[in-house]
Amino acid sequence: MATLILLRHGRTTANASGVLAGWTPETHLDDTGRTQASAIAESISAATTPVRLVTSPLVRCRETAAPLAERTGLAPEEHDGIGECHYGAWTGRPLVELAKEPLWKDVQEAPSGVTFPPSDAFEHESMRDMQRRAVETVRGIDAGVEQAHGASATWVAVSHGDVIKAVLADALGTPLDDFQRIVASPASVSIVRYTSARPFVLLMNHTHGGLRDVLTHQATSGSDATVGGSRGVTDTASGQRN
Repeated sequence: MATLILLRHGRTTANASGVLAGWTPETHLDDTGRTQASAIAESISAATTPVRLVTSPLVRCRETAAPLAERTGLAPEEHDGIGECHYGAWTGRPLVELAKEPLWKDVQEAPSGVTFPPSDAFEHESMRDMQRRAVETVRGIDAGVEQAHGASATWVAVSHGDVIKAVLADALGTPLDDFQRIVASPASVSIVRYTSARPFVLLMNHTHGGLRDVLTHQATSGSDATVGGSRGVTDTASGQRN
């Protein structure tokens, strides 16, 4: 099968302020995020020539995809299937506030049984449904890429922290209840190659900053994973770097 590059969006204003952005419509990359998007686009385009560029429809992913589109000449294709998890009533709330909710423990320890609370403003879904739609989407696109361009083709999906972690858990054969062990930092790259026998996970959570970024996370993070994915900044309110 073809090779899938999973690219998480760069750091956003919500990441910097510790808010769960979800499907809020105008969450943009901050200055750091724009720098990250440009750097990782340079890294990807120097290593390979992707044949398709698929992105979550949310603006932070489209902004992350833009430098890569400019370098490769590919037109970004928006796809709801790799859009952010629908967090319902959790959308737009501070992470330090959410960490006090009873549901937070379930998100950390048993996410396969979690359905986010409904909201009048935002859709909600279960984490299992999020994983199912994301995996079906990337596997379907991957098969189409191979059929059209051959088994050596590479393509890019620009998505979100929890979505990427869920796709990687599936590729690793890891239960969803353990997916919080995986880290997907802002503007990080993970690579999966699907085959008829099994997926191969070739790379996880690679950032332009390389080992420096990874070691900083290891030194300063707490035991809880951040809903929505690593923030890429130190959260002094919760004592975590997320």
